[in-house]
Amino acid sequence: MSTPAIVLIGAEHPDELRAGFARYEQEYDVRLARTCREALEATHDVVAGGGTVAMFASESRVPDAETVLHAFHKLREKVPTARRVVAAHWDRFMTDGPVLRSGMSTGKYDAYLLMPRGIRDEEFHNAITDLLSDWGSTVPDPEVVAVKIVAPGRDPVTLAVRDFLDRMGMPSRVYPPDSEGGRFVLDLWEGEPVYPLVYAVNRPVVHATSVRDVAITIYGAPTEIDLDHVVDVAVVGGGPAGLATAVYAASEGLSTVILEAEAIGGQAGTSSMIRNYLGFPRGISGMRLAQRARNQALRFGARFYTGQVVDELRPGRDGDPHVLCTESGEVRARSVVIATGVAYRKLRVEPLEQLVGTGVYYGAAMTAAREMEGQDVFVVGGGNSAGQAAVHLARFARSVTVLVRRPGLAETMSSYLVGEIEYNPRISVRTCTAVVDGGGDGRLEWLSLEDVRTGERERVSAYGLFLLLGAEPHCDWIPPQVARDPRGFVLTGRDVPKQHWHDGLPPAELATTVPGVFCAGDVRAGSMKRVASASGEGASVVPLVHAFLAPDQD
Repeated sequence: MSTPAIVLIGAEHPDELRAGFARYEQEYDVRLARTCREALEATHDVVAGGGTVAMFASESRVPDAETVLHAFHKLREKVPTARRVVAAHWDRFMTDGPVLRSGMSTGKYDAYLLMPRGIRDEEFHNAITDLLSDWGSTVPDPEVVAVKIVAPGRDPVTLAVRDFLDRMGMPSRVYPPDSEGGRFVLDLWEGEPVYPLVYAVNRPVVHATSVRDVAITIYGAPTEIDLDHVVDVAVVGGGPAGLATAVYAASEGLSTVILEAEAIGGQAGTSSMIRNYLGFPRGISGMRLAQRARNQALRFGARFYTGQVVDELRPGRDGDPHVLCTESGEVRARSVVIATGVAYRKLRVEPLEQLVGTGVYYGAAMTAAREMEGQDVFVVGGGNSAGQAAVHLARFARSVTVLVRRPGLAETMSSYLVGEIEYNPRISVRTCTAVVDGGGDGRLEWLSLEDVRTGERERVSAYGLFLLLGAEPHCDWIPPQVARDPRGFVLTGRDVPKQHWHDGLPPAELATTVPGVFCAGDVRAGSMKRVASASGEGASVVPLVHAFLAPDQD
């Protein structure tokens, strides 16, 4: 495997720029260009040799380009997955910053940094390594592999397993059965080969029939919990709300268990880059945000069980604990926080539903995005998740078309994302349009698009369809004692029907109609449906849990 390159552009201070990247020369092919033309030539040489560029880093001024942003635009056309950094010399940092910083909000580049003024400028290197780490998550075949998958082809189960591992922050690679990696795993498997086979270090090889098989193999099942032990709080759902609850509950000494049906992070975990989350000026991927929160909760003693679908909640009576039932066992808890989030609404076009996993995907499907290289893909949805998915897909696909029924994106999407989409030459927006049909021989090949104003239909070629259609709660496991609105969202606080109020007072803001059962995040009726607000609700519910568990409340 060829060494990824870092291409530097330095005309005024080339020696200082090169010195700033000296520590990366052992693991990257660091090349110095003095002009945009030289940088393009270096990029061509790297790509022609079968390599790729991980990062372009330039001084704030480039001699043969109108601005450094024009240079980045040309370089982006050659390698759209590369991260782009302005490393301004200290003589230029303050004067050039106001003009260039606005370009970050439209995705023209990733970071505006001060060029190191000496050795061990760790603030600079922290930014560079973060960006290189993000780049590494887009590489189809990472060099450091935590999980090996053996499969003869890219079937839906293999794709789903790899997407789960991506969201859990576990680098993986798919090996053909006759490859060296494939034979290594097959030697550990007893019996006739069945695919896909999944091997994680220090775990037995498992035949994956679903993501849940892999999750239980790696992380264990609730049956490992001592069934005689009642936990203080059980959190159902490992998205931003559930993770915040886990961190704050465990840090305050409450015994805490988190049950997550899929990967930690929920829908937010599929976001390639969240740029408007407080405290992350360069943005952070949903996966990294979720894994940092998970590690934080683990540090305080919380226990996570992924791949665990809760089938039933049996409310406790007369001081008995609540019981959460899963296929793998039961968890008993003095209090329960419902934080299951929401699922994407189904398109309900039957020919396309039959192609889910083979060209049609619900959500951003981070792994599937890498399969779209050089193809024409479509994204359905007008929210932030759809915008983030479109920007991510544009790193790989030849073209990305965002389809919305509304006349524009401004009503439903954050301004910074609208700006990124408008600037990106690979992304176009088709308004007042619905997907009404589609098909293909074994995988998606075409779509039928309808103008919702005129009814006119057009057939277009399509290799990928990513559906991010809005919120739909899945609360079938919640008992009828927990009040919900007509759409199925859980009612809390003043939204609870008045017949459930006590002495004329409603439950606490995040409390449901069942004592000791609380709700936070997107599954709660009236919630904002944003990552930051879900995290805030997850933190805010912990004092209510404390009050319920307090001895004087018994």
